[in-house]
Amino acid sequence: MPIFPIHDGRPLVHISRPYGCWALLAANVFVYFVVQSGGLSSVSQSSVLSYGLIPAVYNDHLALPPEYEAIPEWLTIITYSFLHGDLWHLIGNMLFLWVFADNVEDAFGHIRFIVFYLLCAAGAGYAFVWSDPTGQAPVVGASGAVAGVVAAYLMLHPKQKIWILALGRIPLRLRAYWVLGFWVLYQVYQVVIARPGDQVAWWSHIGGLITGAVLVVLMRRPGVPLFDRPPGPDAPAPWGSIDDDEGRR
Repeated sequence: MPIFPIHDGRPLVHISRPYGCWALLAANVFVYFVVQSGGLSSVSQSSVLSYGLIPAVYNDHLALPPEYEAIPEWLTIITYSFLHGDLWHLIGNMLFLWVFADNVEDAFGHIRFIVFYLLCAAGAGYAFVWSDPTGQAPVVGASGAVAGVVAAYLMLHPKQKIWILALGRIPLRLRAYWVLGFWVLYQVYQVVIARPGDQVAWWSHIGGLITGAVLVVLMRRPGVPLFDRPPGPDAPAPWGSIDDDEGRR
């Protein structure tokens, strides 16, 4: 989709640095370049077969050749989300993660955010498996987990203004409910028109969106409001704000 988020500019309130987000970014990049031997255009296909999510294998309808059995098949519901098909696939997912995950992590806390991210990956993976239980094509990529982050951000900060590049070249600053709302509708539309053999696992995006929307209600910090409602009177000032500068430089 020709929309690229650049920056949201929203300050952090509960944490000083998004260490969980940085760890996930580093893990995805490490897996691509080291485990997958990724380059500008290709990756190791053996890594995709060994660690990608294959519905037929996950559901025990098919067995991998012994040389590709690197981990138990049930673990691929998570490991697939750290693999990518090519460099642009990696960059696109990491860009969305970079822009939106820090404020979601702020609402969860470091450890809880990482658990949230992995659950979104699992929810996205289950949706893909459900959509094609005997499919033999592997799915890879962080798109489903990132979709969960997008859903959480949209429910937390729908009025936040975001800088984007529309059509890859036009800078615009729009509220999140326009940008991310359109992105969500686009995923739903693609599921409706999807055909067998599509290279994009649209159902995994839907699974990630639903998982993220449910978990942000259940897992966010006590007192963190949804939908940009005003915080309570005891809420901390944002990191780096005037009231907070002296103790946090």
